[in-house]
Amino acid sequence: MDIDLLKTFVEVVRTRHFGKAAENLYITQSAVSFRIRQLEQGLGVNLFIRQRNNIQLTAPGERLLPHAQMIITGMQRAKVDVALADNMHKQISLAGTPNIWDAFLQFGITNIVSAMPGVSLVAEVKAQQESTRLLLERTLDLAILFDPPKVDELVVERICELPIIPVSGYDTATNENFFDNQYVYVDWGTTFSLWHARQFTGKTPPYFRTSTGRIALDLILQCGGSAFIPHVLVEQHLENGELFHVKNVENTSRDIFVAYHRDNEQKELIETLINLLPTIEPNA
Repeated sequence: MDIDLLKTFVEVVRTRHFGKAAENLYITQSAVSFRIRQLEQGLGVNLFIRQRNNIQLTAPGERLLPHAQMIITGMQRAKVDVALADNMHKQISLAGTPNIWDAFLQFGITNIVSAMPGVSLVAEVKAQQESTRLLLERTLDLAILFDPPKVDELVVERICELPIIPVSGYDTATNENFFDNQYVYVDWGTTFSLWHARQFTGKTPPYFRTSTGRIALDLILQCGGSAFIPHVLVEQHLENGELFHVKNVENTSRDIFVAYHRDNEQKELIETLINLLPTIEPNA
């Protein structure tokens, strides 16, 4: 099966629009339509229900989607494997959510690379659900996550704890007005959401929500406000007097976990990388 047909199918699913898919793939809209027809004829099914401004997957299309994603990811990884430089003997892939990268992985990725000579490292930003799926499909070796997946096929280990503190752009912030001065809610995962709901029921709703701590930090630095941010991201700003630790608001933390498939053939290499992760020192 032509891999370009599957790539086009996945892009149409993602955009729900033939024209937008064509723009993203740098081809014409008629080429997108032709590829989808080719794929449908080859499979003998209709993949989309086509209505004006409303493209929906059929039941066969829903069943094809995970297979198409797995084939595309596997092909991409195969190309990288084949094209490894002469001095690289093995490859390992890891993924983390944007918040994991901002608050943890960015501080140690260079140390990991230098400690594993001869290994080609593929590092990506992936959402929690996508990382879990790729681990199960064995197209991803290792995922670093806040919320450990509860799947029997995966090995999950806790590696460290990430302190998260309440900070504000105002030196007058207190427990009473912390949530009233442009409070930014950051989604630090399920455990944080449950803790937040228990601790702060009845408080003023946040005026801004984001899934990324870096966005919240930039926002309160430029516009003022308050948020729960990992200490490592705000330490310099606290020292400079740009932000203030609101000490009478309760602190919290998040455990960081790694997950990998228990039948992964590169288990020894994965364990080497896992042993390096707790040595990451963000303050350095």
